[in-house]
Amino acid sequence: MKFTAQRETLLRPLQAVAGVVERRQTMPILANFLLVAKDNQLRVTATDLEVELVATIDLDVDAPGEITVPGRKLLDICRALAEGAKVNVSTKADRLVVQSGRSRFTLSTLSASDFPSIDDIQPQQSLKMSQANCKRLLEKTQFAMAHQDVRYYLNGLLFDVSDSWVRAVATDGHRLALCEMPLDGQSPSAQQVIVPRKGVLELQRLLSDDGDVEIAIGANHVRIELPNIRFTSKLVDGRFPEYDRVIPAKTRFSMVAECADLKKALQRAAILSNEKYRGIRFGLTDNLLRIQAHNPEQEEAEEEMEVEYDGEALEIGFNVNYLLDALGCVEADKAEVLLTDANSSCLIQEPGMENCKYVVMPMRL
Repeated sequence: MKFTAQRETLLRPLQAVAGVVERRQTMPILANFLLVAKDNQLRVTATDLEVELVATIDLDVDAPGEITVPGRKLLDICRALAEGAKVNVSTKADRLVVQSGRSRFTLSTLSASDFPSIDDIQPQQSLKMSQANCKRLLEKTQFAMAHQDVRYYLNGLLFDVSDSWVRAVATDGHRLALCEMPLDGQSPSAQQVIVPRKGVLELQRLLSDDGDVEIAIGANHVRIELPNIRFTSKLVDGRFPEYDRVIPAKTRFSMVAECADLKKALQRAAILSNEKYRGIRFGLTDNLLRIQAHNPEQEEAEEEMEVEYDGEALEIGFNVNYLLDALGCVEADKAEVLLTDANSSCLIQEPGMENCKYVVMPMRL
């Protein structure tokens, strides 16, 4: 194998796939990139057996071939070279040689035939949507995914496909985030799949605001085609909770507040909240919200702000981090908090907008 490329050209696919590579691997070959050079193209593949990324670029291939090399080392070498440098890559015996100017690096290799790859995923259906919409679905919901929960099906994001829309839903059992996008001109069959946490975070990193994505959903995998990058992820084998039952169908009271002011008040009160439980208390009376926090050191914080509220007096406790995460996804100037009583979950959304919803369970304080 032998090819030549500009440093920046070679760096692009290496950076695109590097996030999948784990530093500590049970199988040494999973720390490697698979390089395939042929037909004046270089294909770079990385996988951790759960997520696979394949990036392709056009370049001058002098001799075709395929090999696997330590991914992080090759990426670090390319990053360290001078901008605009010309890079010559070739195989010599069982080594990969990288040359640029007066710099020369010789890397160990492993056989390409031993590299695990996901071939045909046999898609059951395909969807097409804009990258911007797909990115929005992830950004508005991924923060609510569980992290290393024993209920493994919560350590990921649910994609719920209907005949006219696709929803992304995440929950860790204490809060829930939902975002919905229409599928214009498409009528796919109903299907629910759970994409694992790492796959969601990698995909979010790859998506931009331009162009479209092709989404192919199989029985065990989802594959997303981006310009010059192919993303494939295993699906979580499990049944996601019936999230519709978690979202309050009927609420009694509505509080509308300036979103930026509410976030700042919560951030200030949170300074003196219990570091472990992060609890704060909402006290609502006519057009007034009182936020209180205290901790085991007997320290207290109190904030008052004017809001739009004409319901009965109500006191309810929440985890302040969960409220801030939800409010951080509200793009409007005002946020609406829908409440029922002191023991029921609240629903946060933009006033009059129901395509993004955030549910936060109450806390006993």
